[in-house]
Formats: sequence, C-alpha cells, structure tokens
Amino acid sequence: MKEVGQWSSADVCDWLSEEGMQEYVEALRQADGSALLRLSAQDFRGPPLSLVSSDSGRQLLERLETLRLAHHMHTHTHHHGNGHHGNGHALGNGTSKAHPHPHPHPHRHHNGLPKNGFHADQVHVKIPLPAPTPGPERFPAEWGKTGAAFLYAVCCFLTTSVVISVVHERVPPKELSPPLPDKFFDFFQRVEWAFSICEVNGMLLVALWLMQWMLLKHRSIVGRRFFFIVGTLYLYRCVTMYVTTLPVPGMHFRCSPKLSGRWEAQIHRIMKMIAGGGLTITGSHTMCGDYLYSGHTVMLTLTYLFIKEYSPKRFWVYHWVCWGLSAVGIFCILLAHDHYTVDVVVAYFITTRLFWWYHTLANQPVLKENSQGNLFARVWWFRMFQHFEHNVQGTVPKNYQLPLSWRALPWTRVKYSRLDSQ
Repeated sequence: MKEVGQWSSADVCDWLSEEGMQEYVEALRQADGSALLRLSAQDFRGPPLSLVSSDSGRQLLERLETLRLAHHMHTHTHHHGNGHHGNGHALGNGTSKAHPHPHPHPHRHHNGLPKNGFHADQVHVKIPLPAPTPGPERFPAEWGKTGAAFLYAVCCFLTTSVVISVVHERVPPKELSPPLPDKFFDFFQRVEWAFSICEVNGMLLVALWLMQWMLLKHRSIVGRRFFFIVGTLYLYRCVTMYVTTLPVPGMHFRCSPKLSGRWEAQIHRIMKMIAGGGLTITGSHTMCGDYLYSGHTVMLTLTYLFIKEYSPKRFWVYHWVCWGLSAVGIFCILLAHDHYTVDVVVAYFITTRLFWWYHTLANQPVLKENSQGNLFARVWWFRMFQHFEHNVQGTVPKNYQLPLSWRALPWTRVKYSRLDSQ
C-alpha cells in the first residue's frame, strides 16, 4: 500500500470506506493524503464535517493518529536510509565518514578519547518501538446473536401462522359482510393472474437478497438485522389482524371451511401453510382474515431496502431492477383485489419506518445509549437492539468476500508471495 502522504483523493475515499466511515466520503472527496493528515478537532466544529459527524470526529481522529505515526516512521526511516546524517556522508558499507574539521586540531585525544569525553564518530542506538496493541474488532461476527435473531424471527412467523388460523374462524361470511368499498377497486377491475406475478416477484427478490447476503463480508451483522426487523414486522402484523378482522376484499375468495375448535385439524392446516411458505401459488394458504396489514408487501419492500442498503451505489442498474420487481409486485397485489389499499399502505409505512429507524440507531453511536435525551430508547425493542448492536462500531461497510466453504475450493484460491522489507 502507498505511503499516506502519497495518497490521492480516491485512496482517501477507499480508506474511509474500508474503515467503515462512509459518512465522511462526500465531505472529504477532494482531500488527498496530506490534507487528511492535517485534519484536527477544529475542522469538525464547522461544516461540512460537523454536518456528517455524530461524535465530533472522535473515531476518525483516533485512526488519523495511527496514520500520522506510520507516516512519521516512514519519513524517518526513509530519511536515514538515504544516508543523510548530520556529520558525514554514507559509505557503501553503511558506515559514515566524518567531515574534516575546519580547525587545525579537531581531535585532541586524552587517553584515547576526545578531550570532551565523547567519541569522535557517531553512535546510532536503536530504540525498539512497542508493537501496537490491537484494539477490539470494529465489526465482530457474533454468530450467536445472529442465531438468536433467527430464532426470534422463526417464533414470530409461527405466531403469525397461529393467529391467521384463529382469525380465519372469525371472518364473517362474504354473503353477510360484503367487501368494503375501496377506491382502487373502483378504478381497476380484478386481474386473476396478478397475484401470481406478485408472489413470483417476491420469490425473486428473496433469492437475490439471499445470494447477496451470502457474499457480504459482515453477513452475520446484516443477517441479524434482517431477522430482527422481519420478525418484528410480522409480530406487529399479528396484533393488527387479530384486533381488527376485516371482511374479504372480493367475492372471488374461496376460504377454507371453519373448523369450530377442532385443534388437530387446525394444527394440520397451520403446518401445511408453513410448509408452503404461506404462498397462494403453492396451495398452502387457503385461509382468510390476514388482511391488515399485507405480509406480501412487507417482504417485497423489505428485501428491496436491504438489497439497496448493502450494495454499492454504482450497482444502480441492479437497484432499479429490484425496485421494479418490488413496485410491480405491490401493484399486482391491488390489481388482484387480494388486499385492501389500506393494507398495502400501512404495510409499506411500517416496513420503511422500522428499517430506517433501526439503521439510524445502529449507525449513530450516541443513539445506542439509554439516555434522557434519546427518545428512541423508549421503544419496547430497544434492549434487544442494544444487545444485537452493542459491539458494532460505526456504519457496516459494503464489503464482499466468498463464503468460507467456497474459499476452500481449489479454483478460488489465491497464491501469495512473501515480501521481506528491510
């Protein structure tokens, strides 16, 4: 790697991204290595750095101290390596030859020593510098926490399936309670195959996100964020559809017969829905009542948000394709008349807000503290958030690497050669 003083502005941006401080990239886009080394605490008290820094630049300044030390050591080593000593010229064997003294008697020895008691030649003393002690890892994997978030999501999905079965028994017959008026249904006639398009788009987005997640370097942190957010969204969904049971959105619905307390049959129906992923195209979801709010909208929106958040901006074509899949899928939910418009609107609102709130808390160290001024600390899931994000220092970088099992394959191995530096 180049010495810090020779960095270009692009090198500075790459270093900031590698250190997980992407928030400074725009503000320091024109700064080269020398300008980076000159940054001080005073620079963070005014714009533009004060607008993007949440800790007055503390983390960045700490890393700059390490860069300054490395720069100083490199400059010092390079200075002496060229033979620029104070009293002589370097010879080929690494020794130095003193300049002739301008006075006629430069060396008056007394018992083999100079008169002043010092040696005539320079004496170089090597002072070993202590090795820097490695600090705590900024983005620890902590797969145990990821496993806990996964179990939390599974429990929320199971609870949702049970609640759907319970709510199904309370849905009024469509002959007695016809569908509620909906403005979208007034303008668009039902398209029978539209809901299949929605579910196909949802499966494509889930597959794309799964592949992208497997290639992320910090997949454990991102994974537990996804599991926690999707689990919480489905837990909220349990509450909304249980407290308010809406009639079916259309007369085309063919709901399964009510079981009237036959628990064994209900358990079998729940297991069938879980096995089929709760999808209509698999024939596993034949129950009614899970309208407020739309679970399909949750998955279409959430997968797109994670895909865009954890991929570089230069993948804009990929982002637009995923956005198109998400938008078309949500539109097809309404076009199929399988959800009321309010179901989709509420699902989109809750999904986006929870995603944005969680990542705002995770990216700002000051918001991770349970203080009087932090009103986010009053939300019920804040303790869980603190547990999952306590050791994550800064914004998670969008770095990619092959999974461990893939790196073991012979064609993915990279050969390295040892470089000895003097």
